[in-house]
Amino acid sequence: MKIVALTGAGISAPSGVKTFRDAGGLWENHRVEDVATPEGFARNPELVLRFYNERRAQLAVVKPNAAHLALAAWERAHEVGVITQNVDDLHERAGSTRIIHLHGQLTKARCTLDPSYVVDIGYRPIALGDRSPAGAQLRPHIVWFSEAVPAMDDAELEMEDADAVFVIGTSLQVYPAAGLAEIAPSRALRFLVDPHPGRVPPGYRVIAQSADLGVPALSAELGL
Repeated sequence: MKIVALTGAGISAPSGVKTFRDAGGLWENHRVEDVATPEGFARNPELVLRFYNERRAQLAVVKPNAAHLALAAWERAHEVGVITQNVDDLHERAGSTRIIHLHGQLTKARCTLDPSYVVDIGYRPIALGDRSPAGAQLRPHIVWFSEAVPAMDDAELEMEDADAVFVIGTSLQVYPAAGLAEIAPSRALRFLVDPHPGRVPPGYRVIAQSADLGVPALSAELGL
């Protein structure tokens, strides 16, 4: 069976990752326009680098939770693909091996002039003045608002032949990622795990629990 999991901030929240926006549109007390747009980086690169350095330092001390571990365990018996809107590395650390990061990865940096130059930095900070071999400033390897989502084509292909789809911890409000839930084959089993589900696409069974509780419970119920 081919399983595809579409994951959002809610799968990492039980681990203590707090990188999602609050109801006021703020992201860790910053306006999204200031820390998650190319224009914000152009205006104040030092602020943006500090913001992501703090997120990266936070990531270094959290751990995968039961939901991440359950998805990784499914690989023992099934073909499993993870499409994540998250920029953390908790799926990797849990043991999942087939992961598409729609919005980039916090543990990588890239050249501001050449997007193809991407380097692993782990949990280290990026400083103003850190440059690529081309001599350009390094920036977080994050897909900011208004930027293209290069991994969307791969994500759509992953979803198109799924036998079961699990939407976990995402409000399905951010496009184009939200549209992926709707292109699952009609024959596929479809589940949405979220304690406060927002938009529920047709055909999805809702499990109104946090990811760390709902995913293992559903795994046990389905015999995965």
